[in-house]
Amino acid sequence: MELVHEKGLSKGAFKIKEDGQTVAAMTYVWSSDDNFIIDHTEVRGGYQNKGLGIKMVEAAVKYARENNLTILPLCSFARSMFNQHPNFGDVRKI
Repeated sequence: MELVHEKGLSKGAFKIKEDGQTVAAMTYVWSSDDNFIIDHTEVRGGYQNKGLGIKMVEAAVKYARENNLTILPLCSFARSMFNQHPNFGDVRKI
């Protein structure tokens, strides 16, 4: 499996692909030059409960840290992960 980051001018996504097929995706939209909002996370059936969601959140946090960005986790899954991992607090926009 491969984790890829697809960046666009107004939105982007962290995706996990297997054999060229997307099996999990977490999308975001830019709210400013230094903040993005995670708005949706989805993992295909058969790939759930394998830790793919947290891998995408961790990738988003790493990207935010490396680029001095903040994240507003509106998606219920991402918000839950931020609540469970206080070490993500340095990039969380409140």
